[in-house]
Amino acid sequence: MSAEGLRAKIREIPDFPKPGILFYDITTLLKDPAAYREAIDLMVEPYKDERVAVVVGMESRGFIFSSPMAYLLSAGLVPVRKLGKLPAETITVEYALEYGSNTLEMHRDAIEPGQRVLIVDDLLATGGTVNGTIELVERLNGEVVGLAFLVELEFLKGRDRLAGRKVTSVIKY
Repeated sequence: MSAEGLRAKIREIPDFPKPGILFYDITTLLKDPAAYREAIDLMVEPYKDERVAVVVGMESRGFIFSSPMAYLLSAGLVPVRKLGKLPAETITVEYALEYGSNTLEMHRDAIEPGQRVLIVDDLLATGGTVNGTIELVERLNGEVVGLAFLVELEFLKGRDRLAGRKVTSVIKY
């Protein structure tokens, strides 16, 4: 199945979560075993030779893709969560949203200095959340080798905020 074939599996829902927004619902892709497998394979392919030690999955839909990718890369899996969800000592970063801000956290012992890290999420929009995650990884002295997404909303120019980084996405809108 091609990227276009995968794109056809994504349901578009107008005016969700508010008027004027076109929501790309990936649950219709996820429930199709062949499409889900192909999405994972296409997301992991550019990183097979990168010697990834840790895959960082961003809450919450990033977990859907980061877990099988970590397995395929023989890497560890580290979740980045919203504030208050992790039980041990954490580091945090606050990042701007369109209206307000949000806070992400990661366990302080999640990444060792020099480890090669792949950051994974379902969607690249403005790049704010992934920039916050990059900051957390780099504060622990991890080396970000790439940023993998299933979907990229090119019109929001999130990739521009990630200049100089390896950014891959399977489906572009």
